[in-house]
Parts: sequence; structure tokens; C-alpha cells
Amino acid sequence: MTQLLLAIDTAFERCSAAVFDGASGRLLASAEPEIGKGHAEQLMAVIADVLERAGVAYGDLARIGVTVGPGSFTGIRVGVAAARGLALALDIPAVGIDTLSALAAPEFGKGRAVLATLDAKRGEIYAALYDAEGAVVAAPRALAPADLSAMLAGLDADALLGLVGTGSPIAQAALPDRRPELLGSDSRIDMAAFARLAARAAEAPPRPLYLRGADAKPSSAAGTISFRVPASPQAVP
Repeated sequence: MTQLLLAIDTAFERCSAAVFDGASGRLLASAEPEIGKGHAEQLMAVIADVLERAGVAYGDLARIGVTVGPGSFTGIRVGVAAARGLALALDIPAVGIDTLSALAAPEFGKGRAVLATLDAKRGEIYAALYDAEGAVVAAPRALAPADLSAMLAGLDADALLGLVGTGSPIAQAALPDRRPELLGSDSRIDMAAFARLAARAAEAPPRPLYLRGADAKPSSAAGTISFRVPASPQAVP
């Protein structure tokens, strides 16, 4: 497993970063300021803060993981651009993890299937289904709540089902016969669970996962982020 990993999540309201030690399987430092907007302006400062608190320099990192969506159109662009830019500058791999997998990850291995959903507005939700061990049963997609029953066709009728994500209340109302358990209804990514997924993921450059077009056109400056890796691997900005 990758040793030191930098995890980045800017897909929702938070501007999150964490340093994960693959050897011990724990977070060394994490920050999750809830900022709403302005991820491009704040992300590099958040990263610098967690590196400093972890006692880690940029040159110590072995991998970068970033959430790639679905989520905020602009926030996803910011996170992916930062991850790819840092990976290129440091000559290390960057990997992308979809937000539905990241939301579901803390519930894997607990004896029940997990349906991760996000309220996509306009009468739709984003959804993905995982078995009790975290294997993908139905890949991320945008669909109407009424179509959830068909999505669950590959799941045993008597299988226990848990719901996570902002679309959970909608999914619960749409699946009365399944009697799913609502495990969470917010968009907070558990950075430790997300980092574990990223540490095990196959190497591939992260790309934004957009399940439909943007609701609003981003400004010309959206997603633009400036960063500078310190010349000395011992220096942390």
C-alpha cells in the first residue's frame, strides 16, 4: 500500500485535505473547513496546513487522491486541477475517487448493502449501489427516484440496505418496500475512509465525473488555481 498520501476533497461545501499514512492506516492530519465557495482561493493553504501539522513535506508524498464527482461543477474542477498539477510537479501518481464511493466507504464491511445518493435537483438524484463488502453493484448514474427500484434489481430482495448522502430521504421515500436504514443524509466525506480507497486504487489520472451538464456556467476564472512546490523537500509552506 502507498505510504504517505495527500487526500483532497472540494466536491461540496467543504475544502478538505488530509495526510494519510498507508503503513499505519491512519490519518496524520486533516482539515475540513466548510467554506461553501472559494475553493480555488483556499485549497493550497488548507493543504499547507495539514502538511505542516503532519510534519510532512511535499517531497515525502507518494500519492495524491482526489474526489472527482458528482458534486459541485466548479469545486470538482479545482480539486482535480490541484491534484494533477501537484502530481506532475512531484512526479507521483494521482488517482480519482467518485464521491458516491467515498460517501459509502465508511459503511463497507458492516453486513449491509449501501446505496449512496446525492440530491441532484431537477427531479433527479445521483446514485450508486454497493454490496456489503464495497463491490460496485450499480455504477454512479443520474436517475429519477422512481427508477431506484430497477437499479436495485441486482440486489437480493432480503438484503439489508443502508442509505448515505444528501439524497437519502428521497431514496427512503422511493423504496418503502425495501425498508432501508438511513445512515446519513449529508455530503461530508470521511477523509480516512476516502484516503483508504485512494491508497488502494489503480493508478490512472483523475478526471471529473459529471453525470449531467453544469447547472450554471462557471466564470472564466473558475477552477484556476496557483500553487508552488517548495524547492527544498524539507520546507513546508
